[in-house]
Amino acid sequence: MADRFETESRKLLGRLRDAMAGEEAGQERLDKITHLIATSMGCEVCSIYLFRDEDTLELCATEGLKAEAVHETRMKLGEGLVGRVAKKRIVINTPNAPQAPGFRFMPETGEEIYSSFLGVPVQRLGEALGVLVVQSKTAREFSADEVYALEVVAMVLAEMTELGVFVGEGAAMSARHSQPVLLQGTVGQEGVAEGHVWLHEPRVVVSNPIADDPEREEERLTEAVDQLRISVDQMLTMTAGVDKEQQQVLETYRMFANSKGWMRRMLEDIQSGLSAEAAVEKEQSLARARMSQSNDAYLRERLSDLDDLSNRLLRILTGQGADTGAEMPVDPILVARNIGPAELLEYGRKLKGIVLEQGSVGSHAAIVARALAIPLIVHANRISNDALNGDHILVDGEQGIVHLRPDDSVAAAFRDKIAMQAAAQERYASILDVPAQAKCGEIVALHMNAGLMADLPSLGSSGAEGVGLFRTELQFLVRNQMPKRSELSALYARVLDAAGGKRVVFRTLDIGSDKVLPYMKPNDEPNPAMGWRAIRVGLDKPGIMRMQLQALIRAANGRPLTVMFPFIAQFEEFRAAKFEVDKTLAREKRLGHVLPASVEVGAMLETPSLAFAPQKFFEEVQFLSIGGNDLKQFFFAADRENERVRRRYDTLNLSFLTFLEGIVERCRQTNTALSFCGEDAGRPLEALCFAAIGLRTLSMRPASIGPVKSLLRRCNLDEVRVIIEAAKERGDMSVRPAVLEYVKAQHQH
Repeated sequence: MADRFETESRKLLGRLRDAMAGEEAGQERLDKITHLIATSMGCEVCSIYLFRDEDTLELCATEGLKAEAVHETRMKLGEGLVGRVAKKRIVINTPNAPQAPGFRFMPETGEEIYSSFLGVPVQRLGEALGVLVVQSKTAREFSADEVYALEVVAMVLAEMTELGVFVGEGAAMSARHSQPVLLQGTVGQEGVAEGHVWLHEPRVVVSNPIADDPEREEERLTEAVDQLRISVDQMLTMTAGVDKEQQQVLETYRMFANSKGWMRRMLEDIQSGLSAEAAVEKEQSLARARMSQSNDAYLRERLSDLDDLSNRLLRILTGQGADTGAEMPVDPILVARNIGPAELLEYGRKLKGIVLEQGSVGSHAAIVARALAIPLIVHANRISNDALNGDHILVDGEQGIVHLRPDDSVAAAFRDKIAMQAAAQERYASILDVPAQAKCGEIVALHMNAGLMADLPSLGSSGAEGVGLFRTELQFLVRNQMPKRSELSALYARVLDAAGGKRVVFRTLDIGSDKVLPYMKPNDEPNPAMGWRAIRVGLDKPGIMRMQLQALIRAANGRPLTVMFPFIAQFEEFRAAKFEVDKTLAREKRLGHVLPASVEVGAMLETPSLAFAPQKFFEEVQFLSIGGNDLKQFFFAADRENERVRRRYDTLNLSFLTFLEGIVERCRQTNTALSFCGEDAGRPLEALCFAAIGLRTLSMRPASIGPVKSLLRRCNLDEVRVIIEAAKERGDMSVRPAVLEYVKAQHQH
């Protein structure tokens, strides 16, 4: 039976390929295919539905239903049996369609006389493209062999849709990858950029889904799988004894690469008439569909491993490896599902922008993008499916919007926005060397945040007075093993050299939460942002902290040194960390090393609890820096990675400003130096309000210094303070509207 079915399936695919070889237009080809499938499967009806937009399916061809319904019948995702197949990516096989749950009667098609219904999703690598349906008058359930045959045909249809074989009139049959696409993501790093797509992992194009010679295809698959297994074994040998975590991942890889079930299914697909590439992709599509439906994190991760292996296997089979012969455009905007920090650093400053399908605001990639000042958007759903190498793309890192293949009017408006920003930057250059002095005479010190040597040239060009935050974790994140003390010491010394005597605040290692070192065992914590991270890791693993403190002391080599501990939640943690500094200084002195001229030790205030620490803490700590990004998420109990709640809470909310005022007052009483560090410090309106409530030092990304300074110099902090007090009196939720009105008035003067 199986042999007969396989040859039937192969015959059908052979006929399909012949149908493709003709000169007909897209619609004629689709019509030919529905006729072929219906006659081959002995059914009265075969219909092909394709997506015209994300939520709507359109009947694009049919054999057996009324011809006038083509391009007229549409249904929403989830509506009717066809809509359910598309939404849930499942097969629906029923002998009595009108009685099946979810059936929707569509009089214009004349389908009510057909009882049996078999619908399978047309999908490519987890992306739903449409639905293939066969129906017959006889009430019967289709056999497992028939279901499999239709799935194989659906797979080939997906490949052909991808190759643009069915392009015709109407939105559902427009050429894929030719339409403008607007995507809404999350801002990972602000800034705007125009350029052309550079895919980190280009799509593998399968141009031969149907094959004549199953024996030859089996040989090709077996050879490719052998090559894959050898490469996984080589990777395992390379990491032997170095990296347990990586080894565990590769062991899983090896398990999948040697999976008999995976191999058997692909060989069955080849027997049914698919080429080796199409067989790999069919199994990969099914795995991706399961991945998107699964709530089990472990299973999703395993399916993701299988997905990655399938990509490697496809590259071996098609020869479309990393070197695809494509040349990187002069204005590349990197598009990827996700990317690691080391890979991103390899691209370096060549990139104009980055758009990721996954990733997070606090991920390693986001930290590197910030350090390189490259606009970054994360959570841009389906971008790696929609984009092709060389596509025109606009990245709006202010709004979190991506325009792929934009039309001329959108591109023109976007260029105006870029031109306005460039003109503003020229204006800011003229105030580079003057202080950020408000009209009332108060001066605000503006510092910059950094994390890479590459940031430090901005110290002069941005007008920053120093580095208010140097993130030391990047040197740990971009390697596969712990950096040596001598390497860190040399790097920190270069940072101090480049700063040319300006103050640099080195924040000790802030890992944990979403920043997991590749060579440290990750902790699966339910809420990592509030878990084992930053100073908590430092105090539990004092060896790493001591090594870093020694490197900093040696780098200072007689110069002043400023050290700040992250995520201090209570006085005891600061005392314990400060004790480590004193102990390390004493040890370095005994060893005969030159000690720093002075050592300032501060803390980052990122948890509300620290604002209520005993008076003694404020007396002992030499400086405090408010870590705005974390503090805000804990103050409002709103995860900054969660788009649904993140935008609800305004930094200029009066409850938050009043809380900050309390911190300013406590520091004033003990004469403790205080600064505000984070994205909000670099937003001119927020910076103005912080200055008005008494914050006199702000630390931000270099590009924000000009706009912040420009606004501060136009305003009177006493007047802004009065506006804030009046808003409190009125019981306003936020001071934003009132302060914005004041700023507009200053602009008109």
